[in-house]
Amino acid sequence: MAISVFKRYEKKFIVTKSQYEELLSLIEQYMDTDKYCLDGRSYRICNLYFDTPNNDIIRHSISKPYHKEKLRLRSYDRAQLDDTVYLELKKKTGRIVTKRRVGMTLRQAYDYIYNDVRPDKEKYLPNQVLNEIDYFRKINPCAPVMFVSYDRRAFFEKNNGDVRITFDFNILTRRHGLDLSLPVTGERLIPEDMMIMEVKVPNAIPLWLARRLSEMGIYMTSFSKYGREYRKMILDDYLLTSVDERKSTWYGCRRSD
Repeated sequence: MAISVFKRYEKKFIVTKSQYEELLSLIEQYMDTDKYCLDGRSYRICNLYFDTPNNDIIRHSISKPYHKEKLRLRSYDRAQLDDTVYLELKKKTGRIVTKRRVGMTLRQAYDYIYNDVRPDKEKYLPNQVLNEIDYFRKINPCAPVMFVSYDRRAFFEKNNGDVRITFDFNILTRRHGLDLSLPVTGERLIPEDMMIMEVKVPNAIPLWLARRLSEMGIYMTSFSKYGREYRKMILDDYLLTSVDERKSTWYGCRRSD
């Protein structure tokens, strides 16, 4: 059973595909492609995000608190029941992101999520991560509520450096068919020609990259795939509500009688 622990700063930018192509020649001078991205290929990531029936986790997250946590189940491309997936607990305190994850089969993950059958572990660290996930699920009774998939191109700093840059595109979401073994389908979250660029660093963004981003007018932004989808869902629900229904709700909140 695999386990990984990550602690870093994550800087996000929204870029066009033409800007990506312009940045690529510079990035390749300082970075190597991920082993899964040879010859310019991308790889697919699929996730199930967890939340409570009242959407408490994402509502807390988008309020921009100092500390927040989220739970997700991740696979690399469409998974079968005996494929390895990763249950991840991601925490953000201030600007520092910590991610702890434990690997298991999709079958084990579903048994744990839906039947509370905890996978057997022999080593300390996987047990410790699952203890943290157990506690998170205890104080946040949650289940999968949203599927999100995207294609990713990733780069690592040469000579075993700590800087990592990823570009996510073709981002699809859905709130039905919450199963990582189903075909990858959904609604597009951002325009087709847009990408989410994420710079993951232990400290500051490298000077060579910061200078080029400034020259191109590309600036850091706040972006969450789950948060963007939730805001869109709320807006769509609002727009589908009739004007009379909205007025009734608004006046009902204001009237004292």
